[in-house]
Amino acid sequence: MRNITSKIILISVLCCIVFQTGCTVNVNLNNEDKTVTVSARKVIHEEEFGGIYIDLSREDFNALGFDYGDEVSIYFSNGYKLENIPYYNGYYAKTGQPLLVGYPGYPYIEAAFNDGESLWTVADMAEGDTADISLIKKGKYLDIQNARDIHYSNDRTLYSSDEVFANFRSVNAGNISKNILYRSASPCDNICDRAKYVDRLMQEANIRFILDLADEKEQIQNYISDDDFDSPYFLSLYDEGYVIPMALNTNFASATFREKLAYGLRSMTVHDGPYLVHCTEGKDRTGFVCMLLEALCGASYDELMDDYMITYANYYGITKESDPDKYEIIVSDVFLPRLQFITGDNSDPSKADLSKCAEEYLKSSGLTDSEIFEIKGKLITQSAEK
Repeated sequence: MRNITSKIILISVLCCIVFQTGCTVNVNLNNEDKTVTVSARKVIHEEEFGGIYIDLSREDFNALGFDYGDEVSIYFSNGYKLENIPYYNGYYAKTGQPLLVGYPGYPYIEAAFNDGESLWTVADMAEGDTADISLIKKGKYLDIQNARDIHYSNDRTLYSSDEVFANFRSVNAGNISKNILYRSASPCDNICDRAKYVDRLMQEANIRFILDLADEKEQIQNYISDDDFDSPYFLSLYDEGYVIPMALNTNFASATFREKLAYGLRSMTVHDGPYLVHCTEGKDRTGFVCMLLEALCGASYDELMDDYMITYANYYGITKESDPDKYEIIVSDVFLPRLQFITGDNSDPSKADLSKCAEEYLKSSGLTDSEIFEIKGKLITQSAEK
């Protein structure tokens, strides 16, 4: 009787969800692992990273019987398919591998290649195409989901300082001069409630030029017109033309990423610092670009890793001492794959000539030897105190 009642309740819940979302949902309750298929959901081009939004919020999708860590398959109406892939609440797949993501703050669930090519392009999607999603195996990737499932708060009172909250700091690895290069969360996009804190800190640091890795000009203008915009120092730099919108994705190996990066760094050489590099959280794209500049300026492997992992201490409180297991997972699954974009996929980054690798990466991006020399000249000054 109890099992019959629970089945009736589940069917009732699913009927309510179908009514609210317009999904076609097939549920087989006779198996120990019930199978769930969501059919004919509209696809939407997620243009910043090239993924494919599927027209369901993560809350509605999870309510249908899907959980983070499950194995799923996606079948698109044009014949393209992604079979036996993980469903996570973050980008936890290995570099270039497909996944389905229910990311906090996203309007829909998203299928993507993690740090890879545009899935929308690879799958030859078009507006009007649809997707079916099937649950293949419950909890197949739950161990990875649990290890990587980390969150931060947007409540300033929970952090020890404005600098920690804003992930704001000077970059001092290698031969980079003191207080010439900074990194942070966004001073204009207030999605994480950090913009005004970054704005005050970069004014104190006398930032004179900004590489905005996340945004296009139109996005910045939208932030400025928002009611909660409170970054007057950023606005003054933007109005003077000292902010370069670059709109980078996270496909660090792609020609588009390299071309945009080369444009931003070339622009930097004709402006004086101090410089600020930021994306949205100051974590992934910022982490990569700062890693590249640090390596170019002679930073060691340990210096690169230490600076990269400060972000995880700032946002999540993860350090080698506080949580050694998660620390090592982040190093192996996040830091190392990003560094290998610079050193080459088959290399051991800890043994590579990092400065030479950074130069080669920048040359492959379209920068000349003289331009690379100028970049180093802006970041390394003989008279600066180290």
